[in-house]
Order: sequence, then structure tokens, then C-alpha cells
Amino acid sequence: MASSRTARETATTGLYGSRIGTTVGRTALTEFIGTAILVFVGTGTAVASAATGQATYDSLAVVLAFGFTLTALAAAFGHVSGCHLNPAVTLGLAVTRRFPWPAAGAYVVAQLAGGVAGVAATWAVFGAAARDQGQLGATVPLGGISAGQAFLAEALVTFVLVLVVVSVATDDRAQAAIAPVAVGFALAAGIFVAGPLTGGAVNPARAFGPDLLAGQLSSLWIYLLAPTVGGVLAAVVYDRLLAAGEPPEA
Repeated sequence: MASSRTARETATTGLYGSRIGTTVGRTALTEFIGTAILVFVGTGTAVASAATGQATYDSLAVVLAFGFTLTALAAAFGHVSGCHLNPAVTLGLAVTRRFPWPAAGAYVVAQLAGGVAGVAATWAVFGAAARDQGQLGATVPLGGISAGQAFLAEALVTFVLVLVVVSVATDDRAQAAIAPVAVGFALAAGIFVAGPLTGGAVNPARAFGPDLLAGQLSSLWIYLLAPTVGGVLAAVVYDRLLAAGEPPEA
């Protein structure tokens, strides 16, 4: 069971059975590429209608774009870097000593840079209208939503996502084959809930790039801090309270 792992196993085994080595250059590059792809597909779907002047997609398409893309990336890159693609995941794992802090710093930088690169690709593909009409898919609290409500929404949905991630991707008892699907579904569920309130970032890197390049900076602190709080809390709850649980004997 997960609670009986040795310190060495915890320190060297990452998400989806990936191995944590002494150098992080290539794995950080994988995080950069994966985050860029996730943000490009998601924001590209979000701005398509505004940028083309056609009713191409609706909010459901955006939810599915992010969820399906994360599922595919987790299956493709999980064994390479652990496919965090989200600073809230990385920092949650680091706080619970499931990931080394020096590598966590490199991952977070790579993820934030990937968010910028991904939305820059969206801007390049869809042109000026992607920013002028579509705001590059930037996440901002919708009208009538207070900063406190937005913070709570982003923290809660990220809590759900990271709880699923650490449960299915770090615990040997979980079915490895279903882990990417569960994680993708959890992201989609989070965007379903938070989308009408905050745009549904559920990821500081997803918010950082679009908000930065679109000039939507006044609420960016919410999307950097709230998911991080939710993600760290989820990792701690699973590590301290849930990981050692077993069904009662008949």
C-alpha cells in the first residue's frame, strides 16, 4: 500500500510510474511542450468562434478540448515527466515529498513558459482577432462574481483535480490504464463547474499565458494562488488521510 512505501521509493517514483532522475532538463522540456499543447488546443477552441466570426464552438467544446487533450497527453508523456502540466500538481507533490523541490522549481517555470508559448501559438494561428475579440481565452471572473467567489471556485475545482491525480497516478493500487482518462475527466468536470464563474482555469499555467498576453492582469493573482492552495491541500489530504485507507473486511 502507498503508506508503506520506503522513502527511496517515494523520492524516485513519479506520476504514472515515471522515474525521477538527477537531471530534469528533458523532463522539464516535456512539461513545457505538454503545457503548450494543452493551452494551445484549449484556448484555440475557446477563441475560434470569436476569431472566425462563425458560431464554430460553444462552452461544451472548450470543456471537452481541455479534458480530451489532458487525457491524451497523460497517456503520451506520463511515463516521461509524470505529465504534471500544472504547477498546482507539482507543488502539491513537492509539499508531500513525492517530488523533489529543485525539480519542482524547474517544472513550474517550464509549465508557465509553456502556457505563454501555447497561447502565443493560438494568437499566431487565429490572428489579431484572437486577442481583440477572443481575449486569447483569458480567464477572468464573470460579471457579478466577487474575488472571493472566484478564489473559492478555483481552489475547490483544483482540489478535485489534484485529488484525482495523486490518487490514480501515485497509488500502486489504482488501475494504471485508467489513470489518464480519470485525470482528463476530472479536469473537464472542474471546467464544467468553474467555467461559468471564472472561465475555469484549474491551472495557474493555463491562466498565466492567456492573461499575460491579453493584458488581463487585474485578477491574475486569483488564478495563480487559488489553484495552488487547492492543489496543495488535496495532496496533503490524500497523503495524510486517504492513502492508507482500505475497505473493511467482510
